[in-house]
Amino acid sequence: MAGSNVTALFRASTAHSPSYFSLNRAGGGAEGILDFCIPCNPYFPTPAMFDELGRGLREILTYYPSSADTIIGELCRLLGLNPQTVAMGNGSTELITWIDHLLVRESLAVPVPTFGRWTDQPMETGKRVDMLLLPEARGFALDPASFVQFVRSRGSRAAVVCNPNNPDGGMLSKQQVLSLLDQLQDLDLVVVDESFLEFAEGGQEASVAAEAVLRPNVIVLRSLGKNFGLHGVRFGYLVANPAVATRVRDALPKWNLNSLAETVVFMLAEHREEYEQSLRQVCRDRQEMISRLSQVPGLTVYPSQGNFVYVRLPEGADGQVLRDRLLAEHGVLVRECGNKLGSSSRFVRLVVRPDPDVVRLVSAMELVLYGQQTPVQAPAPRPEPVRPMLAQAGPLALAQQPLAAAQGLVPADGGGRPAVQAGAVAAGYTSGTAAVDRLIAPN
Repeated sequence: MAGSNVTALFRASTAHSPSYFSLNRAGGGAEGILDFCIPCNPYFPTPAMFDELGRGLREILTYYPSSADTIIGELCRLLGLNPQTVAMGNGSTELITWIDHLLVRESLAVPVPTFGRWTDQPMETGKRVDMLLLPEARGFALDPASFVQFVRSRGSRAAVVCNPNNPDGGMLSKQQVLSLLDQLQDLDLVVVDESFLEFAEGGQEASVAAEAVLRPNVIVLRSLGKNFGLHGVRFGYLVANPAVATRVRDALPKWNLNSLAETVVFMLAEHREEYEQSLRQVCRDRQEMISRLSQVPGLTVYPSQGNFVYVRLPEGADGQVLRDRLLAEHGVLVRECGNKLGSSSRFVRLVVRPDPDVVRLVSAMELVLYGQQTPVQAPAPRPEPVRPMLAQAGPLALAQQPLAAAQGLVPADGGGRPAVQAGAVAAGYTSGTAAVDRLIAPN
């Protein structure tokens, strides 16, 4: 369905997938694409809420929003937070940018793979980024003790942990996070990025936001666009000690929050039950999706508490080729992870969607990989025969062997946990960001 103009967008020098609007402009017909790439909540806002927003769209776009203090006040009333401990941004990436500028002085430690802005942003401002490679052999689980040891050995002055982590969905318990914060209380800053926490089982109970306000060096970052299914609105917030929150809030531009964000925040009180129900449904869908993907021969599916699933492709499969063919031949969009530090083109991240969509995804993957599909209930009409990616290896003969260190990332100490610093990436790797590539290029 999508031509060369569309697949070429994915090969451009970018650390992120093309936007919906870019795909439409390239002739991809984005409205017909089944999106497993952008990690939104598929059940919220409800159709009735979209209708309500549509009716007020003229006023929303015509008039200035209220002050950020007004919007923050309403959000804090809903969430039970003290407004003095909160700063809201035009998306969590705006807050990451200001955290880097204001609070990261020399160096930052972060496990990888993870959300790209936590590695790229400080590199772009000349900071040293110390990267601990999460071990595939342990399902990409972060061992807090190894991370603390890594921070000490590198002399990092700030640290970030995403909980759950993106792209693998791995998650630490609340007690593990608090123990980590205790051991790193001498650092300039520790950030716990909880952008996907509300999709986790018992997510709210695992948050450390209440504890962050009592600690002078801790920030908890939260997303709203992902949870509410509204990436285009661009809003997120952080929770921190009042002194830290005020420092970030005072640096933010006036009217950095738009009228659509304000409208959504003030709608939430009336739709809290629908929101909670949507999160419960995502959890159910995630378990069903993991089960279905696990039945595809050759795939390795990792445990996840996010609204996405991290998958290793069979030996010999190339994620970029799979991505392009799924889009061009089946109208299915997936996130290939070759431009994530610590990952490779052997991995894809798949957003949780309702079961009928997952059935279509699985059938499309089997066709592209093997030229055949496993019947699921009533099989979909078989498309024209296509050249399978793994024609020489039957699906049942594939061995799931541990992947070698990605892109030359070198193992280090810390209980056998691999680790990597900026500059330890083999020749030929590109992050998709020119400034980052210059910093990580081998000497």
